[in-house]
Amino acid sequence: MLTDPIADMLTRIRNAPRVYKESTEVPASRFKEEILKILAREGFIRGYERVEVEGKPYLRVYLKYGPRRGTKREQVIQHLRRISRPGRRVYVGVKEIPRVRRGLGIAILSTPKGVLTDREARKEGVGGELICEVW
Repeated sequence: MLTDPIADMLTRIRNAPRVYKESTEVPASRFKEEILKILAREGFIRGYERVEVEGKPYLRVYLKYGPRRGTKREQVIQHLRRISRPGRRVYVGVKEIPRVRRGLGIAILSTPKGVLTDREARKEGVGGELICEVW
């Protein structure tokens, strides 16, 4: 069985707000950190930090919630989906980069110029591997 560390990170971020956790931890890697930088910059998470847990590097992701609706807090991330997987890579050219929710969401791409959002990739004029979509 192949493991997909990016899908694991996205699943942890997707599941933690369901039990109203303030943060969640994922094993650290530079690629995951680049994805978290984009999520923080775009306002989907409050932030993240590198921590050591039992001598191993982890990234602690601080989740973000919207205003309360009655007794419930609203999750900021409504949808978080992995597109390209180890078993089925999805590559797009600059003209095929999808618009997520007509521009209200973002697609995250791994490009020759680094990890970028769909808007940044269009502006730079590069395509790449379509990692995930968020709204």
